[in-house]
Amino acid sequence: MNCVRSAMSTDNRTAAPISLFARYLTLWVALCIVAGIVLGRWLPGVFAALSSLETQHINLPVAVLVWVMIVPMLLRIDLRRLASVREQWRGVGVTLLVNWAIKPFSMALLGWLFVRHVFAAWLPAGEHDAYIAGLVLLAAAPCTAMVFVWSRLCGGDPHFTLAQVALNDTIMVLAFAPIVGLLLGMASIHVPWGTLLLSVLAYIVLPVVLAQAWRASLIRRGGEAALHVVLARLEPCSMMALLATLVLLFGFQGETITQQPLVIALLAVPIMIQVYLNAGIAYALSRWLGVPHCVAGPSALIGASNFFELAVAAAISLFGLRSGAALATVVGVLVEVPVMLSVVRLVNGTATWFAAAPQRSPEPHPQVAE
Repeated sequence: MNCVRSAMSTDNRTAAPISLFARYLTLWVALCIVAGIVLGRWLPGVFAALSSLETQHINLPVAVLVWVMIVPMLLRIDLRRLASVREQWRGVGVTLLVNWAIKPFSMALLGWLFVRHVFAAWLPAGEHDAYIAGLVLLAAAPCTAMVFVWSRLCGGDPHFTLAQVALNDTIMVLAFAPIVGLLLGMASIHVPWGTLLLSVLAYIVLPVVLAQAWRASLIRRGGEAALHVVLARLEPCSMMALLATLVLLFGFQGETITQQPLVIALLAVPIMIQVYLNAGIAYALSRWLGVPHCVAGPSALIGASNFFELAVAAAISLFGLRSGAALATVVGVLVEVPVMLSVVRLVNGTATWFAAAPQRSPEPHPQVAE
């Protein structure tokens, strides 16, 4: 496959360059942390009223915000791309292996190691299980939206990225709940299965169905141009919903954070290790298999990043707004952008490593033969 030709042949609007807002997302998250803590201490009655607005363990204000966050992201996904995954079956195989057979289990191991042992003395004893649960929820949800940005920055093949994200979303509908239930059960953490399945329905199945129906309607009426117009309008709403959710979460967590400011830094350690570990495994396997750099880069980035919006929503539904699980998933948001940008730099800086790699036989599909 000619990576340059493949990348140039795709509509550049599919994977736009990282925006100024997204590039400094960590800064905005930090500001939301401060705002949430201050507002939570200043207006405790307001936050208490918001926390009481829930049904079936799902907080309604947070649910609305999460839908505003993730539906625009899911609108970008074209499930018809599933048919093209065979064009780069080695890259797809690497990503699936990392996302579903390594990533959740490695995070569960790292959570157990750091939360219950290495950092146990510095973390609130009553929250150990909740922190591990939040880390597992974070790792069990592969990235859906930001991976387009990471792929673009490393010169990734956009066809492969679209196909892989569509495949991951399809698998997530079926695999998210069983993997979370298995890992939390192995850690002796109680799993409210009814709430977990309801979370999957509310935050995965229904948004995917709605987004695909909306996407099909837009394209049918106005083509790709109509879709991109709607996406451009919705993107700011999605980002604002993310930041509003963080203000809510830290408004509820404010007292805990001010009393235990070290918690965020300690929870960031296993998350960072997991990102570099899984990115390294995917990247090295891709080189060993003779995968071109334009596919190996996205494979590493898809394997390393997380669908933190889903993780936050599921943690709130399962364990509550004030839980350690919700806090752990929010830490994932805090470290996501700077850590993933560092992975992008590593991928770009090692492109020559792939040029020197032994070449495998070409993919046996005529549509990708040069």
